[in-house]
Amino acid sequence: MARMKLRNLIPLALLAACAIAHAGEPECVIPSKPGGAMDLTCKLAQKALLAKPGAPKLKLTYLPGGIGAVAWHTLVSQRRPEPDTLVAFSGGSLLNLAQGKFGKAGPSDVRWVAAMGADYGMIAVRADSPYRTLGDLLEALRAAPQKVLIGVSGTIGSQDWLKMAMVARHAGIDPKQLRFVALEGGGEAFTAMNASFVQVVSGDASEAKLYAGPGKVRVLAVLSEHRLPGALAQVPTAREQGIDVVWPIIRGVWMAPGVPEADYRRWVEAFDRMEASPEFAQLRTEAGLYPFSLTGDALTQYIKKAVNDYTRQAMQFNLVR
Repeated sequence: MARMKLRNLIPLALLAACAIAHAGEPECVIPSKPGGAMDLTCKLAQKALLAKPGAPKLKLTYLPGGIGAVAWHTLVSQRRPEPDTLVAFSGGSLLNLAQGKFGKAGPSDVRWVAAMGADYGMIAVRADSPYRTLGDLLEALRAAPQKVLIGVSGTIGSQDWLKMAMVARHAGIDPKQLRFVALEGGGEAFTAMNASFVQVVSGDASEAKLYAGPGKVRVLAVLSEHRLPGALAQVPTAREQGIDVVWPIIRGVWMAPGVPEADYRRWVEAFDRMEASPEFAQLRTEAGLYPFSLTGDALTQYIKKAVNDYTRQAMQFNLVR
């Protein structure tokens, strides 16, 4: 499988490094198995915060389970005061909150540090698949939906499930007729497709960039307003193919609720400086993400509104618990 390449890095934001240098070994928790977009988020933060030789390196820790629920409850209930532990999140995390998949948790239960970029949904098949366009896939689903296995990160109601369900509904297909296979993270979904365990992956553009290439993966559509630059520039949007579905995804990090205010602000300021640098813009592009930067209080307000919006979308499919 192709791997994301983040090479030849220019040292970033010296002040950001100094701000966290005294705090010991900081950690970024990845709430999924290796290889997916959550992994990518922490690796981007790791590279971007490494300002100079000798600076503390952001340790990566994998804590999969429940499509983010295990990491959420572990930090909120058992590791509340840790001043140097970040946790990756995405739009899917916010959707889970909106649907009640984290129990009674809400967006005010943790501390939102930074959004580092935006991603978009996509639909992919193997390079040797008979489905060459989104129209081909939808025609097959209309004819025999039970014969096509669709790999998604999460179960019914996850963002990967919801993206595909919305595409199907716009095409006049009942989402309840589709066969989804619940997997833990985008990396596992692409591995399952490579092994022919599933025929389709509903995932994210950044994940597809990791695996797409001649003889590997064919991306049928991106769920963005316009075609995306870079490696997926030749992939048409769903809109171009008659399916009016757009699915943006933000990516960033949060901290546990018991983190002291001074430590929380220290991290917010570190990300503010980091994201303002031109070097970070380069790294973000190499990671397959697109500009979207918010931190601290502004990000917190955005998150609260986004969760409300996701709640309305989920209610259309009777997904709110």
